[in-house]
Amino acid sequence: MLILMIRTLILYSAVILSLRIMGKRQIGELQPSELVVAIMISDMASVPMQSIDIPLLSGIVPVLTLIVAEVAMSYLGLRSRRLRRLISGEPSIIIYDGKIDRKELEKLRFNINDLLEELRANNCYNVADVEVAVLETNGALSVIPKDSARAATVEDLKIKNPARGGLPYTLITDGEIDKKELLRSGKTEKWLLENLKKQGIDRVEQVFIASLDDNGKFFIQKKFEGES
Repeated sequence: MLILMIRTLILYSAVILSLRIMGKRQIGELQPSELVVAIMISDMASVPMQSIDIPLLSGIVPVLTLIVAEVAMSYLGLRSRRLRRLISGEPSIIIYDGKIDRKELEKLRFNINDLLEELRANNCYNVADVEVAVLETNGALSVIPKDSARAATVEDLKIKNPARGGLPYTLITDGEIDKKELLRSGKTEKWLLENLKKQGIDRVEQVFIASLDDNGKFFIQKKFEGES
């Protein structure tokens, strides 16, 4: 039993390492070739995991081979548009100027119900309001609404000095100061501790999360705060 557990942990580590080598893009947006690799990795890793009679390398070597092949194809795809088209295909325009391209839908085997569902997921409820809708190579639908249907922007409303909405600086997480975020925010540890004291907090360990947004709003939640 102990041997089986150790083999499982080794294979688990190998699969995690493999996915890390493939990169964040592959994890977040699987292209057809990447989906095939992911499926094959799970199958190959499961075989030696289930039986201790099969050598451990019988699972690790094929997995690493697939990863090397996938990474190599990714690099080649960066340099060859023809190869990218062969492996991943090309985006398809299925709506243009509020008109659905039925031939393209048939070619993609994408029915009208699927299309309407994807439009609703993109907060678009009327086909006539769509300027362009593109089915990406990873299966996601990108929608560009017409000017008359898009939400008003700060520029449209001519608002001066609007509130900024950038990524907040997470200064403390789970009782520990994030030095990189603190540096990115341009604040000092002394400033942070002083602001904690203003909130009645003497120790950083008492804080579950503390963040600072681009508008200078300081948010703090203590550990166990709000829990029943």
